[in-house]
Amino acid sequence: MSKTVISHLLQRLKEIGITDIFGVPGDYAFPVNDAICNDQELNWIGCCNELNASFAADGYARIKGCSALCTTYGVGELNALGGIAGAYAEHLPIFHIVGMPKHSILEGNNIMHHTLGNGEFDLFHKMVQPVVCASSILTPENSVSEIERLINAALTQKMPVYIGIPADFALMEIGCSKPHPISKQTSDAETLATVVQVIIDKIDNALSPVAVVGTLIGRYDLRSETQQIIEKAGLPFTSMFMGKGTLSESHPNFIGVYCGNLLAEDVCEIVEDSDLVISFGTIRSDINTGAFTIKINPIGEINIHPDHVHVGRATYENVLIQDVITALGKKIKVRKIKEKHQVQGLGNPQGAATAEITPESLYPRIEKFFRTGDIIMAETGTASMGLVTAKLPDEATFYNQTLWGSIGWATPAAFGAAVAAPDRRVILITGEGAHQLTVQEISQFGRFGLKPVILCLNNDGYLIERMLCEDPYIYYNDLAQWNYSKLPDAFGMTDWFAAKVVNNQQLDESLDIATKADSGSYIEIVTDKMAASEMALALNRIVVNGKGWKE
Repeated sequence: MSKTVISHLLQRLKEIGITDIFGVPGDYAFPVNDAICNDQELNWIGCCNELNASFAADGYARIKGCSALCTTYGVGELNALGGIAGAYAEHLPIFHIVGMPKHSILEGNNIMHHTLGNGEFDLFHKMVQPVVCASSILTPENSVSEIERLINAALTQKMPVYIGIPADFALMEIGCSKPHPISKQTSDAETLATVVQVIIDKIDNALSPVAVVGTLIGRYDLRSETQQIIEKAGLPFTSMFMGKGTLSESHPNFIGVYCGNLLAEDVCEIVEDSDLVISFGTIRSDINTGAFTIKINPIGEINIHPDHVHVGRATYENVLIQDVITALGKKIKVRKIKEKHQVQGLGNPQGAATAEITPESLYPRIEKFFRTGDIIMAETGTASMGLVTAKLPDEATFYNQTLWGSIGWATPAAFGAAVAAPDRRVILITGEGAHQLTVQEISQFGRFGLKPVILCLNNDGYLIERMLCEDPYIYYNDLAQWNYSKLPDAFGMTDWFAAKVVNNQQLDESLDIATKADSGSYIEIVTDKMAASEMALALNRIVVNGKGWKE
């Protein structure tokens, strides 16, 4: 049977593990939409808008390693652009398929809908270039080779790619069945052998080495290999906020999350007093480094990046992170960890049963609510900051859009994660301000029979903004007040457990019901508008009282 451009693309996406494609339909994309819906091995996951779809694809990629998004030309792809930029910043491979007008229209000078009316049909393709690692407009002649190039780029660089398909080309037969050979990036063998031996020697000679496990270890699916190195070398390990939960926080070598001097002074002391810090795939952004308060001596640090390694002030180029870590795992010498550090977590919840909910009563309760295997999607801002030092159960994973930091990300990202892993419990923790941006996507949980636990923190406005601006009570930090606990019913999930809680006893009772519920659960948690977590307060001291980020 002959293959069309779109059938070949979908087949290759299935072969790399994608079974679900998020998106919003549109007339230019109808041939692509039809092909997805008519493929018995694929699921079309329709979303409420394209931004939500891109965030859902982001959440899916965090669980399954890559994802696919389909939008129509112009209006659709630009709506999704914010989510694609976030995936680029946070190293997530998303295959963004854009249904374009027919080639005959692209070649003409007609004024068409979804355009700027100026005849520039390649304009949107140009716009996306800064936030994708590769792009192409497919034709019957180039589709086989271009699809392979795009797949290789996305999976190697862990970033989004753009795939434009003119509507008439989508249904045409491909011109050839064999792709041109693709030159894949490989490590320089001599440099690899040298840097691996240098790292081993450094660890052997160190008195108090410690590992920092970054988010890129998860993106490159190197969790087990990195854990093997940590166990064999007897390394205590930590993570920064962005990498929280990459390795199990129940592991005996885990010492807690490192946030510079913002939080967890005991962890800060262990890391910064170490004579050798081995950083595995970390990203040194502002929030991830505790507002740049980390103090690691570069002379005493080994930093393993995707395609190079820093050892002190020396740089070793052309060595891939997967090759370095694999080789280290084979050659590292066995030694016992000198001293295990007891991670305390958030401790016992504070406050009387009838007292109002505070950060000291809320976040420890959420920590105790977590269970083995949970997927925790925590929204940018104070909703996630209260859980930085929470100790996660074994095999629980924690995700936060630390670098891109787009409010509203977590709600559709949680939906995408639930689609990727329907057998695991998904917990969404969001502030009501961020929730308002993308809230309609909770309707998709009900549509697809998914049963998350949603904790919506209602603190009467944008609390993180109150923490970061000069006047916390200025009007632009206020919000329209919604009846959040009634949203599941309004969106059609009449069988969900939903509650609004204003004191600790109500919160305890609702969390207990959510644990046992055979449905989705939605709990609106009301706190004071200035009830901020320890990390948010620390940022306030630095940014407002300290008059700006440290550079």
